[in-house]
Amino acid sequence: MDTIANDSQPNETDQSTQAQTQPAEPEPAQFSDFHLDPLVAAAVTDLGYETPSPIQEQTIPLLLEGRDVIGLAQTGTGKTAAFALPLLSDIAHDGRAENGPFALILTPTRELALQVAEALTSFAAHLPDFSVLPIYGGQSYGPQLAGLKRGAQVVVGTPGRVIDHLKRGSLKLASLRHLVLDEADEMLKMGFAEDIEEIFSAVGDSAQVALFSATMPSSIHRITGKYLNDPAEVRVKGKTATGANIRQRFLTVNHTHKLEALTRILEVEQYDGIILFVRTKQETEELADKLRARGFSAAAINGDIPQQARERTVEALRDGSIDILVATDVAARGLDVERISLVVNYDIPTDTESYVHRIGRTGRAGRSGEAILFVTPRESRLLASIERATKQKVEPLTLPTVEQLTNTRTEKFTQRIADAMTTLDLSEVRPVIEAYEQAHDVPASEIAAALAVLLLDGDTLRATPLPEPKGKPARGEGGRGDRGDRGERGGRPPRSREGMQTYRLAVGRNERVNPGGIVGAIANEGGLSSAQIGHIDIRSNHTLVDLPSDLSRDVLDRLSHTKVQGRRIDLRPDSGRPGRPFKKRGDDRREGGGRSFKGERDSGYRGARDGGRDGGFREGDYRDGGDFKRDFHKGGKKAGKPFKK
Repeated sequence: MDTIANDSQPNETDQSTQAQTQPAEPEPAQFSDFHLDPLVAAAVTDLGYETPSPIQEQTIPLLLEGRDVIGLAQTGTGKTAAFALPLLSDIAHDGRAENGPFALILTPTRELALQVAEALTSFAAHLPDFSVLPIYGGQSYGPQLAGLKRGAQVVVGTPGRVIDHLKRGSLKLASLRHLVLDEADEMLKMGFAEDIEEIFSAVGDSAQVALFSATMPSSIHRITGKYLNDPAEVRVKGKTATGANIRQRFLTVNHTHKLEALTRILEVEQYDGIILFVRTKQETEELADKLRARGFSAAAINGDIPQQARERTVEALRDGSIDILVATDVAARGLDVERISLVVNYDIPTDTESYVHRIGRTGRAGRSGEAILFVTPRESRLLASIERATKQKVEPLTLPTVEQLTNTRTEKFTQRIADAMTTLDLSEVRPVIEAYEQAHDVPASEIAAALAVLLLDGDTLRATPLPEPKGKPARGEGGRGDRGDRGERGGRPPRSREGMQTYRLAVGRNERVNPGGIVGAIANEGGLSSAQIGHIDIRSNHTLVDLPSDLSRDVLDRLSHTKVQGRRIDLRPDSGRPGRPFKKRGDDRREGGGRSFKGERDSGYRGARDGGRDGGFREGDYRDGGDFKRDFHKGGKKAGKPFKK
């Protein structure tokens, strides 16, 4: 396997010798240097693209040659164009496959599938009769079946829904020419490994494979070694996981004061488009409403909003009709709007990857951007985890002073008066004011002041200090407050965290389920990210899983009919019935949500919770059940004694 990297540096030599012998800097590559089909190249020119990004510069020629490629690069580096342009050039030359789509692109989420499909449509603007079909969980099968029957040239889909269509026979891949895995590490993290291998098995040997990923875990090594043919590996390294052109700041603030702190920041500092990230769908709507009540143009997007409405909202952000988008991680996945200049982590993410993805919505393609992180006193350890993982310090943010706020409010109010005097017709009310002034012998300034108070409608120009954050901060490394991101000794994680509810699935160890399969099924059909799936406790005949408490009825219905290992999970809220005490010797199991006795270790999963490492499925968290009879001890006797009936 060839490996290509763009971070090599010349050896240090004597400066005078280097000046004489080192050749001139090569001219940067241009898209016109690639042998793209003229119709595709015309679309690239129309879109204003000139200089390719490093991942595009190195992978496009390899893919045009027909090589299998592994592209390793962070999000926001232009990976979509890297695989889309060679693929479309091949379509321009060769039309469509004989039986089934010409190309299949796998993505971890429906949002990314839609974004990729949109990008392909833009790049194929000059291709006659080009068709691309996104297929994903959460959408009815009717439009997808109709699109496949018509013969889409490119299918972009999530692994679970692709598998569903393969089993139905509505999608055939034997004649596939191109297979692309976008954000492969994210798909594997969400539990799609078996689905991906099944898809590879359905693809003919002649298909060209392009795999793009931010990281290269062992699971990807196994897939590439098994299914890719002599792939060229392209690594585009960054110095940090986050863009150097993004200014990152944090503010320690109590949860109840977040909205006031945000308002004060936006009053004084000027931004263009803004995305606010919160944890739950309900919070997106509530925060958007509160911002609109304070005079900001804001809208919400989340997994429950229909796709057409979501597209209208994103377009409104793009054209400036709204300035603030309040979103969940899943809803904003793949969102790329050029005017986004600020990302606010209104709720701190519980895993570093989510943080990187969030702030990656600004500062894209070399533009500068800003990111602000709200941290409550007890969340300081999460901030430390983010700084360690990104190898960057997040600088503290100082709220505007009372004087700055008062001056800003006064200036804006004065400007409103000036605008009104120059743009509005005052002829009707001027005589009324003059008559009042004469009749009551009141100075005009007093009348104006009274009208100003009415105009302010309860607001005030004079700011007051925001209360200092209260609450016990998390302890440093090794303290109790820092244990949340490591496996505790003894005890189990809390059943559910704030904003989460425990649900019961009708599958368990008897059906040979594992946490990865459960995460994949829920994420695919429910439109959830792995970060939204909490503690998973797999028992013999059922499984308990923590999910957001604000799931819509539509999502719950879809999840209830989802299958794992061929069996419907029949998802429903868990009653939380406490465990029953042992009444008979030898009764080695109890039902309900009570804590397991020592030694009774049902398969468990330590997932998303405050302090969790990544809020989603991670390797090493699945624990096989222990031998109860071996471990159970009674009356203070040592564990391991023979079990007596």
